[in-house]
Amino acid sequence: MDVVQIPKDLGVFATAAWAWAIDFIPHLVSALLIVIVGWIVAGWAGRAVRGVARRTDKIDQTLSPVLGAIVRYAILIMVFVAALGQLGVQTTSVLAALGAAGLAIGLALQGTLANIAAGMMLLWLRPFGIGDYIETSNVAGTVEEIGLFHTQIRTWDGIYKFVPNSGLWNVTLTNYTRNPTRLILLEFGISYEDDIAEGRHVLAETAAKHTGVLKDPPPVVVPLSLGDSSVVLQLRAWAPTATFWNVRWDLTQFGKRDLEAAGITIPFPQRVLHMAGPGAPPPLPQPDEAVPPEASPGDAGD
Repeated sequence: MDVVQIPKDLGVFATAAWAWAIDFIPHLVSALLIVIVGWIVAGWAGRAVRGVARRTDKIDQTLSPVLGAIVRYAILIMVFVAALGQLGVQTTSVLAALGAAGLAIGLALQGTLANIAAGMMLLWLRPFGIGDYIETSNVAGTVEEIGLFHTQIRTWDGIYKFVPNSGLWNVTLTNYTRNPTRLILLEFGISYEDDIAEGRHVLAETAAKHTGVLKDPPPVVVPLSLGDSSVVLQLRAWAPTATFWNVRWDLTQFGKRDLEAAGITIPFPQRVLHMAGPGAPPPLPQPDEAVPPEASPGDAGD
């Protein structure tokens, strides 16, 4: 090893490294500035798009978070490509590599892609929107936000649910608030001794006087069935979806009050027994009771 040559080689290396640093550091600083500024701008643009979408009446509120996310991610992709270009990386090769990586990631994350596809279908067909109360076999609650990957739901008792979109797309779903009106079905049992026509009239008047019951179609009371202890009358009345439960609770309370005021009895469950022959029959032997000695089969041969 030439000891004299080592300092010269180190000097040449240091000179080349310094020249490379002088040429590369400005590009690195520019790339970092592009990433920082682009990250801030992307977040601001996403929030701005969501705010504009929420304030206008021409865009469905369901689409506001999705539009904000699309704008944010699109800006971030352009920012990272521009930053790599500042570092001297060929952007065409970067885009090709991103395409290949996206294919590989897509194959590895099929479940995530299924959630994205389901989210796009939910946003396109709109079986429910923000504020709707929905129910599936696994979850029920009010929709708070619909994203590309998941949907946020709040249950009736205030619990937060994070539901993948695929769990809401390929299932039977019930939307309780989609239609503007709902049918109220209430059953009242009256005594067999009471007049059925009078009971129907009282319940129909109760529903007709309530301000929350729709006049068209008018409320109807039908004799639904003959039960063991009572004649079951069913009240059918339509109400706006927004006040459905309040009207239902009122009709339950007012229906009982008006039936009692009209002298119509709401009987308790009861059963009538008819005895055959005088007196009560002897009690039947229980299975665990011992057989009397005189009835024992062993005594038959004595």
